[in-house]
Amino acid sequence: MPTKSTMSARFENVVKGILDLAGVTINGEHPWDIEVRDPRFFRRAIIEGELGVGEAYMDGWWDAPQLDEFISRMLKARLDEKIRNAWSFALQSVLARAVNLQSIGRAFIIGERHYDLGNELFVRMLDRRMNYSCAYWDGANTLDEAQDRKLDLICRKLHLQPGMHVLDIGCGWGAFGRYAAERHGATVVGITVSKQQVELGKKLCEGLPVEFRLMDYRAVDDTFDRIVSVGMIEHVGYKNYRKYFEIANKCLANDGLFLLHTIGGNRSVTSINRWTHKYIFPNGMLPSVTQLGKAIEGLFVMEDWHSFGQYYDKTLMAWYQNVTSNWKGLADRYDDRFYRMWKYYLLSSAGAFRARRNQVWQIVLSKQGIPGGYQSVR
Repeated sequence: MPTKSTMSARFENVVKGILDLAGVTINGEHPWDIEVRDPRFFRRAIIEGELGVGEAYMDGWWDAPQLDEFISRMLKARLDEKIRNAWSFALQSVLARAVNLQSIGRAFIIGERHYDLGNELFVRMLDRRMNYSCAYWDGANTLDEAQDRKLDLICRKLHLQPGMHVLDIGCGWGAFGRYAAERHGATVVGITVSKQQVELGKKLCEGLPVEFRLMDYRAVDDTFDRIVSVGMIEHVGYKNYRKYFEIANKCLANDGLFLLHTIGGNRSVTSINRWTHKYIFPNGMLPSVTQLGKAIEGLFVMEDWHSFGQYYDKTLMAWYQNVTSNWKGLADRYDDRFYRMWKYYLLSSAGAFRARRNQVWQIVLSKQGIPGGYQSVR
């Protein structure tokens, strides 16, 4: 029977062999090489896969000078697929198929466990308008400029006019609503499942025709000239995509436009990343082109599909710089393990976009087609 030390050596050799495929060396000299501080990391990585790797980082068992580049190299080489625990992955897939993890009864979990972590954390991390989604860096030099360009792009794609009544599904702290009201004279209703977003959003939009509602998207029953949803469908789940678009169709005026801004995956999935689910976005799931197309079919005309996922890498790195430079003002609220968790979230996400594993799409939809055709805006 193999001894404990023999098994430990075997796990280490397996991890070394896997990392070698991506040009990563343990305790090497490159910034993407990893430093292993606790040899228990090797067993945890092999047995627990993505969850174990992430938790081991949170526990300080390993580190990397450029974690984002390490993750990017891992994903480009598809090493995550090699270390994923088959039984655990299978169990997660069965659970996702058997249970509607994003049902109405579970709709407020993401608000409570992520967006209600504390407004101060997001104030110090995000831009001045508090956009919590990919910025549009074309021609922009700062995060504030890039996020304003994103909001301007959305408004131009929607052909937004003064007096229009707009629904913002997943409104966050009201960045879009504030911009649309100030710059275009629109009246905006924003819905969110986060109590803290409503609280701060009302203050940020005070005096403007921007209304906040704490509610699930399935409860909306008004009619709007325009609908926008930025970074929200990632919480909807594949079982509910069709319902989501049915609600949007019901609430949109016949001559209206609906802009969907979402992170997208290269493959259709029905399960979720275990580390991200446990620590960052419970029940989160990235839609694919196929899943969105199937859910839209028969409900909308797809007028425009714009992909700019390369900009999320830069956005996430800007958020990371904001968090690290402002952490002294947050350290009394969050412990070191949370800090390492948040850094792992931001840097691993940046690596995923750098490896082009994840995408960002803006899709413009109409109910009946734009007479004469829709003119794409970039």
